[in-house]
Amino acid sequence: MQVLVSGHHGYIGAVLVPALLADGHDVVGMDSNLFAGSVFPTPAPAVDVPVIRGDIRDARPADFAGIDVVIHLAALSNDPLGDLDPALTREINFDASQRLAELAKAAGVRRFLFSSSCSTYGAAGDRPLDESASFNPLTAYAREKVRLEATLAELADDVFSPVFLRNATAYGLSPRLRLDIVLNNLVAWAVTTRSVRLLSDGTPWRPIVHVEDIASAFVAAVRAPREVVHGEAFNVGRSEHNYRILELAEIVADVVPGATLEIAADAGPDPRSYRVDFSKIERALPAWRPQWDARRSATRMAEAFRRFGLTAEDLDGPRFIRLRQLQTHLTQGRLRPDLRWATAPART
Repeated sequence: MQVLVSGHHGYIGAVLVPALLADGHDVVGMDSNLFAGSVFPTPAPAVDVPVIRGDIRDARPADFAGIDVVIHLAALSNDPLGDLDPALTREINFDASQRLAELAKAAGVRRFLFSSSCSTYGAAGDRPLDESASFNPLTAYAREKVRLEATLAELADDVFSPVFLRNATAYGLSPRLRLDIVLNNLVAWAVTTRSVRLLSDGTPWRPIVHVEDIASAFVAAVRAPREVVHGEAFNVGRSEHNYRILELAEIVADVVPGATLEIAADAGPDPRSYRVDFSKIERALPAWRPQWDARRSATRMAEAFRRFGLTAEDLDGPRFIRLRQLQTHLTQGRLRPDLRWATAPART
């Protein structure tokens, strides 16, 4: 397959591209490279693929010539980024993404895999939710995911197949590391300060899935027969990997020597609490075999963070925290308020 990956320089994309290449596909990347400073050494070899360097808002029909599958990852990628400017979140995560899909369909792309999120379920209590559950998005990020799923579904026809992969909260090492996601953040605090810090009371449920397992789910969805995935949504994760945040903190405190659990004095419940049923993807995509769990990954991340020399300053600075990286670009004039580069690189 000829596969175009939007956001290929992001946290998931940097892991997904090598997985697609290893599965025999040809890959083209599309990315404005906002987070070039987030490079983290991993054992995975560097890969080089053709790149359309540019904002998805500037996508052109010619970008999709000869493409069989689009995997759409590019977005303002979490709740804090989405809340930075809800109107801008709508412009990028919905308007530009809808146009991207329309251009892809017009160019004859047959399959459009959308990286959605289990955060669309929002505040949902203790009952595990399958793909038929009602949405209850609590943030701009989650609301635009819901809206885009509905719009993409309307584009489906006998040729164009949208597919919705609702990822659980990601974790694990990536060449474009993020420390603003829950397990990665807890491990980083434990390694650098010997304190596993919880800002909530730890009671919310949160399903998690390793970034490599997300990548392999996309690969499986690329390979799957059309009748299995056409117009379908899949929760991406494992049912046994629904954790309370406190359980994740206890795992981290257990695997990082000398680390102690600390709950903030003013900690309260986080309204974002949901458990998810992942049995559908296990039935529909039997080739997908997730490999990771929280304990194994926390141990590996702790070792990698120590080798790297991660510091507490990295947890407060822009290098691995997406919102702070954008704010630094804005303050220093590299980005305009619309999150376009002030000095635009030549579009290639």
